[in-house]
Amino acid sequence: MGKLLLLQIRVVLLALLSMALPFTATAHEVQPAVADVEIGPDTVTITLRTAVEPIIAGVNLSEVEDTNDSPLSDQNDALRALPPADLAAALTESWTSISENITLTTGDTDLLPMLSEVDVPQVGDIEIRRDSTLTLVADLPEGDDPVVFGWDAALGGLIIRQIAAGTDDAYEAYLTNGALSDPMPRTGVAQTSLGDAVYRYVVSGFDHIIPKGLDHILFVLGLFFYSRAWRPLLWQVSAFTVAHTVTLALATLGIVQPTMWVIEALIALSIVWVAVENIWSGGKKEIGWERIGVVFGFGLLHGLGFASVLSEFGLGSHFIASLISFNIGVELGQITVIAAAFLLFSLPFGARSWYRARIAVPISVVIAVIAAYWVLNRIGWAGDIPYLA
Repeated sequence: MGKLLLLQIRVVLLALLSMALPFTATAHEVQPAVADVEIGPDTVTITLRTAVEPIIAGVNLSEVEDTNDSPLSDQNDALRALPPADLAAALTESWTSISENITLTTGDTDLLPMLSEVDVPQVGDIEIRRDSTLTLVADLPEGDDPVVFGWDAALGGLIIRQIAAGTDDAYEAYLTNGALSDPMPRTGVAQTSLGDAVYRYVVSGFDHIIPKGLDHILFVLGLFFYSRAWRPLLWQVSAFTVAHTVTLALATLGIVQPTMWVIEALIALSIVWVAVENIWSGGKKEIGWERIGVVFGFGLLHGLGFASVLSEFGLGSHFIASLISFNIGVELGQITVIAAAFLLFSLPFGARSWYRARIAVPISVVIAVIAAYWVLNRIGWAGDIPYLA
């Protein structure tokens, strides 16, 4: 029985490690494009921010989560190394075929999005995603028919934002699988219902934890494996929730504007800290204020990480409801992680005398090792580590 249990634990640890490795190098991760739409009397102008290299290379972004997984990844990487003028020229040359995957209509009329301007950043670290800014312009026919915008699933996810000039009204939509925007009127903005906003942000918050937030998952697991007693877990989760709610709101309002690579590195360091503390001082039935204070401080960091998602989506006219809904989604994700850990570890093995020595401590070691690599990776010190780099 003991050998079987050890085998099960090894399998779980290897699974955790194999889950973590694909997420360590996020430089090639597929992320949605962001389109700001402005509709005037005679023209529609779309300011599009995205990585154009995979689009030029023809990578099907609906089939991969990382461009390294595409058979066209070599072409994508070669385009990343091009100087701005050369990449802009490559985009211009390919624009006719690319624009065939874009839908821009008003009424029964198809509009032709012309590539007006291209702003490509200078070549830096070619392992880092480079977002270019494209300005698309199309002439509008006479009339007052609304505008519909979207693109083929192969171009990836698309966040659309329409803001009415001189007002606080806004329309946001996150489009996937080739979906199209709601009709956007030429005066005012498309209206998102309160129900749609709540649903979208709850789903987005949950999605930011499961499956996309492996760093947040490991942090929550670090809290879980500190002790089997419910009181320490309740205090830690409560402190973490209050803290990340505060900074999520502050960052979304623009009161705090952090440097994200620093925040991401510190988030990884927070995971190392809680995991190591589990190893040295976990297993207690009570929890000290020191641990609660540390978790609260780390929760402030994680809230800034959550805010990076909302900075892309925006919150529009349903600001409070959307913010609360996103936070609810995050909490549901965290509760799901804790429930899964309870069912897999605490319920079947928690009463055994060897639970801490054979389960809580070994898993905390693995969490600490993974997060330590993330720290090095996010500050640029892990490029020479074989296999992981």
